[in-house]
Amino acid sequence: MKGSVVITGGGTGGHLKVADAFIEEYYNRGIKVIFIGSSNGQDKAWFENDKRLKKAIFLDTKGVVNKKGLSKFTSLFNIFSKTLYCLGLYSSYDVRTVISVGGFSAAAATFASIFKFGCKLYIHEQNSKMGKLNEITSKFATEVFSSFDEKSLIKDYPVSKEFFNNARVRDKVKTIAFFGGSQGAVCINDFALKVAPKLNEMGISIIHQTGKNDFERVKGEYEKLNIKADVFDFSKEIPLKMSKADFAVSRAGASTLWEMCANSLPAFFIPYKHAAADHQYYNAKVLLDKGLCFLQREDELSEEYFFKALKSDIHKISIELISSISPNAIALIVDIILENNKK
Repeated sequence: MKGSVVITGGGTGGHLKVADAFIEEYYNRGIKVIFIGSSNGQDKAWFENDKRLKKAIFLDTKGVVNKKGLSKFTSLFNIFSKTLYCLGLYSSYDVRTVISVGGFSAAAATFASIFKFGCKLYIHEQNSKMGKLNEITSKFATEVFSSFDEKSLIKDYPVSKEFFNNARVRDKVKTIAFFGGSQGAVCINDFALKVAPKLNEMGISIIHQTGKNDFERVKGEYEKLNIKADVFDFSKEIPLKMSKADFAVSRAGASTLWEMCANSLPAFFIPYKHAAADHQYYNAKVLLDKGLCFLQREDELSEEYFFKALKSDIHKISIELISSISPNAIALIVDIILENNKK
């Protein structure tokens, strides 16, 4: 393969999971890539000492969205200076391919790919509502891949094979899982505690990811209710936890949503109301419109709707989720990139 490959983006787990999937696919093909992220997100924790990489670079970059006045100007100038740095790097390493997975971490490396002669830009947009950076740079991209865009050559989302391997068709709800993400979601935690007594009466077991900040409180509340629940703050065993559940209550970040689809796990989504462009709501609405999930906003949460969802045709939804996503998305995307770069 001619030239080096750069994977850029991150900041949050959703972006970084996709970056990791690209890194793994290239590595399995005998190609070590360069990762360019930010020192201000979760990027370092994921890739700082990653042996699969040719090089990992973490730039002191920050987001521009929601900033005003001098702060906005400072961030924009910082991105400009880091773009020049990336251009020098691309010349040194003969970078011919840049894959952006979005997030503020991707800005400088993505803009540099546009200005570098002979460099092709590819974008993976995770959400139903395109992020601001991708909206600007997609006009210069060779291809944009998205699970929510009908024009995308590959519509499947890059999901770890663990979620497919542990998939099963659910028949009835014996175990329910509440997932608020690694940071947790007080809204989901409170709702879980509210419905827990009735779930206990129904003989339904509870798995509950609380997030680190709310773990002690939630654990204590279950003890007061005398309910034995699998309560944890964070776990690397999410695929296993998910496979034990017959139904889930969750945020609607793209990676979590498609992981549940891959696992054939019916879900009740409560989107994070401050998500950019309300993208979590629209992520879940894609499944809702196909009758493949349940969805309510935080401000309209209803116990009646929730228990009605539990009594719905879980078996039918679980079966139909099987065909909603295929397991080889990242391999197909990389095939297209490698073929394009021969031209």
